[in-house]
Amino acid sequence: MRQISTERIIDAVKHAAMNGNFELGEDVVQAFHTAKKQEESPVAKDILDQLIENSILARETRVPMCQDTGLAVIFLELGQDLAIIGGDLQTAIEEGIRQGYKEGYLRKSVCHPFTRKNTGDNTPVITHIEVVPGDKLTIWVVPKGGGSENMSKLFMLPPAAGWVGVKENIIQTVISAGPNPCPPTIVGVGIGGNFERSALLAKKSLLRPLDIPNPDPELREMEKELLEAINKSGIGPQGLGGRITSLAVHILMMPCHIASLPLAVNIQCHASRHVKIVL
Repeated sequence: MRQISTERIIDAVKHAAMNGNFELGEDVVQAFHTAKKQEESPVAKDILDQLIENSILARETRVPMCQDTGLAVIFLELGQDLAIIGGDLQTAIEEGIRQGYKEGYLRKSVCHPFTRKNTGDNTPVITHIEVVPGDKLTIWVVPKGGGSENMSKLFMLPPAAGWVGVKENIIQTVISAGPNPCPPTIVGVGIGGNFERSALLAKKSLLRPLDIPNPDPELREMEKELLEAINKSGIGPQGLGGRITSLAVHILMMPCHIASLPLAVNIQCHASRHVKIVL
């Protein structure tokens, strides 16, 4: 059985936390350029230029691309033939985030729900673990901002709602959000499963790079239909009008109970930050 030390995990997560806030993915930057070509509004074009410039400055100066450096969400794929040595996995993940946010001078945004007292180190983190075949550990570090997260919604629809009802609720969620999630957004959608699974599917769908189409032809057509409808809303970049309200819609779907139709919409702001590590 292959072994991996918690020290290696801590170091990898620490750097991913910093790099995720300093380096916007090339897929997102290219989406900005594509959006600019499609835009007609001078104001919208100017905003997209500023987003492109901001991504360059963040990378070069090692300053966060956004002041909201997020609550850390961690997706893990743990190989069943891999042994973690030197401590436990969750503690290592938390320590990596703690060190990364301190060393990178990243804003600590985690607090008590009622007193609002800050924990001081951006922990605890939200961790989702899936055991998979093999001896690798794959980690996605996702700093998720509060503005876009607040605009996300979950619906337990009746089965009769069908695709028409699902589409209507997704589009209305984006329109109701307006400028609040800092568009142009990426819209993560989870359909099926149950109450909590649909929300997890929606968030996990955002891990897919923008330049990779959905491998499922049915979902690919649904994404296209939704994106066209959303971009007819006129909300535009930063909510100041324009053709491009969202850069993409990503859907994950699974079977559900015969009596329900769960739907979750997890909106991601234009600062789509996620770093993938394979150890």
